[in-house]
Amino acid sequence: MTTRRKFLITAASAAAMTPLASRVVAQTSSEPTIRWRMQTYAGAALAEHVAKPAIDLFNQIAGDRMQIELSYADQLVPTGELFRAMQRGTIDAVQSDDDSMASPTEVAVFGGYFPFGSRYSLDVPVLFNRYGLKEIWEEEYAKVGVKHVSAGAWDPCHFVTKDPIRSLKDLEGKRIFTFPTAGRFLSQFGVVPVTLPWEDIEVAVQTGELDGIAWSGITEDYTVGWASVTNYFLTNNISGAWIGHFFVNMERWEALPEDLKLLFEVCCEQSHYYRQYWYWGGEADLRVNGTKLELTSIPDAEWEKVENAAEDFWDEIAAQSEIKAKVVKIFKKYNADMRKAGRPYRYGQA
Repeated sequence: MTTRRKFLITAASAAAMTPLASRVVAQTSSEPTIRWRMQTYAGAALAEHVAKPAIDLFNQIAGDRMQIELSYADQLVPTGELFRAMQRGTIDAVQSDDDSMASPTEVAVFGGYFPFGSRYSLDVPVLFNRYGLKEIWEEEYAKVGVKHVSAGAWDPCHFVTKDPIRSLKDLEGKRIFTFPTAGRFLSQFGVVPVTLPWEDIEVAVQTGELDGIAWSGITEDYTVGWASVTNYFLTNNISGAWIGHFFVNMERWEALPEDLKLLFEVCCEQSHYYRQYWYWGGEADLRVNGTKLELTSIPDAEWEKVENAAEDFWDEIAAQSEIKAKVVKIFKKYNADMRKAGRPYRYGQA
């Protein structure tokens, strides 16, 4: 005998098993498709891993309700103009670090590779979700009309060069493509930072315009072709993980239905998770099994000078504003906690 209560429970269970997007699409199929344009900092080969899977997933689930057109580095606007283009609404969404897209916020300096801010990729989501960086980023971008959707980790920052780097002296005079903040930090060791469009880097190394790159780990070096035009990979790094984000023009974000906002956030988080294991596994595999690059190292005792210089750099940044001081305080607190926690969070005192 089917009671009214059992009938309602059965009907509710069946509805719960129906995909949310399918149920909502059926209800709103007469509405026009929402269309966004999004640009990533990454070129096509790299975007196949760091951006396209998330957007493909979103488009597949959202269906006729919403579609995002993904463009790669510099296709719609130069990377250095990404923020302004998104703020104006010329493009709707961006995947980038704060530093590269010339963010006018107080937190811009911490995006990309903030020297020695992280040791491992898991440091980044912990800093944002457990140590308070998420709220700071959300507040700072809301002030300038941009929604900060999500932060995640990318790869560590290593040098890949034509000539071997085995001491700090070998860095002197090297013309290196790197991020703005990383370049400022490295210039004290004689590095000459060079800014070029992302797609021009490989040719610039081939023609001698660049001596090397400090923009990624070894996974990207192989993925985008840089390992084919360089010879050496320095195992020392100035950061354990690049900090990147997904951003959306605030008006476009607020106009979205709540379920599509949630879907976009979930797809961004899936993207962060994918990169965690893609980079982590790739960095190890290509050091061991890669055939294109010879590994070199600067002795720990000498590299300690670079790590010590980072502490002074942090203090210089902290002195610039209250927000920057607040972020640096969080970085210091976090890294102190990790050192005290010991292995596997930190090995030794570095």
